[in-house]
Amino acid sequence: MRIIRNKILPIGKGMLAINLFGILLTKGELSRVDLNHEEIHTAQMKEMLYVGFYIWYLLEWLVRLVQYGFSLKAYANISFEREAYLHQRDTGYLSRRKRFSWVRYL
Repeated sequence: MRIIRNKILPIGKGMLAINLFGILLTKGELSRVDLNHEEIHTAQMKEMLYVGFYIWYLLEWLVRLVQYGFSLKAYANISFEREAYLHQRDTGYLSRRKRFSWVRYL
């Protein structure tokens, strides 16, 4: 994963970073936990051939919006995010993670 520090992206309060096709854009330093979270997303992207990840993410986000309404709860319940948040503190997770593990969090 490549990390690019800049002053523009990500846009929005509370956003630390945005991961675009395995390139992490951030305005500042990230903790080891935050980096691990984004590395989990990069693994998810690779196994979904990048574009598939974004299509699924958007579709699932729309479903969660209907389910939970416009809130952080919709975002937090996207399967990709659930996997990443649950394992972000486990720095050895990626070495033992099975492909498509995010499916368990649907």
